[in-house]
Amino acid sequence: MKKKIAILGSTGSIGSTTLNIIKKTKLFDVTLLLVNNNIYKTIEQINKFKPKIVVIIDKKSFLIIKKRNKNKKIIILNSLENINKYLKKVDITVSAIPGIAGLKPTVQFVKLSKKILIANKEAVVCGWNLIKSNSKKYKTELVSIDSEHFSIQELTKNYLNKDIDKIYITASGGPFLNFNINKFKNIKPKAALKHPKWKMGSKISIDSATLMNKVLEIIEAIRLFPFSFEKYEVIIHPQSLVHAIVKFNNGITKFLYHETDMSVPIANALFNFKLNLKKNNLLKIKNNSIQNLEFIHVDKKRFPAINLVSKKNMTKSAPIILNAANEIFVDQFLKSKISFNSIYTHLLLVLKDKNYIKYAKMQSNNLKAIYKIDKWARDVSLSLIDRYK
Repeated sequence: MKKKIAILGSTGSIGSTTLNIIKKTKLFDVTLLLVNNNIYKTIEQINKFKPKIVVIIDKKSFLIIKKRNKNKKIIILNSLENINKYLKKVDITVSAIPGIAGLKPTVQFVKLSKKILIANKEAVVCGWNLIKSNSKKYKTELVSIDSEHFSIQELTKNYLNKDIDKIYITASGGPFLNFNINKFKNIKPKAALKHPKWKMGSKISIDSATLMNKVLEIIEAIRLFPFSFEKYEVIIHPQSLVHAIVKFNNGITKFLYHETDMSVPIANALFNFKLNLKKNNLLKIKNNSIQNLEFIHVDKKRFPAINLVSKKNMTKSAPIILNAANEIFVDQFLKSKISFNSIYTHLLLVLKDKNYIKYAKMQSNNLKAIYKIDKWARDVSLSLIDRYK
């Protein structure tokens, strides 16, 4: 019997990769797809996978797609409100909506799924207490499919905090690893979006270029795993083949190596490491041998965002503020309203705001509280852009 799967963010890179795995293995029924506004790709996915339910958040896109599919046996909705009326339970949900927008749907589907594969780091960064408490209540298994956290999870199985000396989260260094640092102020969005190894969405591509993605990944790791903050360190690995390294106190160091292809963590999470990716035509081996692997300490002058990795920025509601402000500044950079360098300098201004400590110390155990803190951070961030044009 085929398992039922829901994909939140099905037209993005993670969602598309998941659907490609489903198409080639034919072992899942697509029960629900959630999208924002990609009309062409949504219609293509509807025709190919024939989901029971499609949720289209953008109203204009919803009306167009609903009109085109009015004679088909498919439920097309404009929101997840009252989703329980149409959906009882699925075996697996892939949570891949980028940004804080993915938090509420993730929380909703923790209640509706036996297993959640989380690719939305912002949901974990901002709403982990809520996700974790609901996963316990509804007995839902949580698995991160970010390549770094997927690797940490595998490397540290059956180990305790006292067994581990260091956990290295690797970073490619993005498009500007060897770029003239004196020219950073002239970096344009088009150049920052050209990641040398991964094909990703625009927001995560910019975070990779600034290394802000690694700041968020350390926060995510602290949420997901029972290891102390001091254990974690970011290290540059330009080849992007080793995704995490764990140094144990027994003298052994292990790392997890896989191609720069998200099919690897997604397929292994879907099939509990039992699927032959080569046989199912899901993996093209680009590197036939493990050689010329480089590991370089992070240059904090080149990547100043790494200075944000501090204990005070990892606790209570500080990560919500950091995430919200970063989302605003990345968006403003992509619109060419601020420079690449000023993403970090603007973040520092938010952390120095007179009301920062008040909001950073707030409890955030429900969506209302999280959104209140998130809104404050966004409002302050936008006001700073107007003030320091």
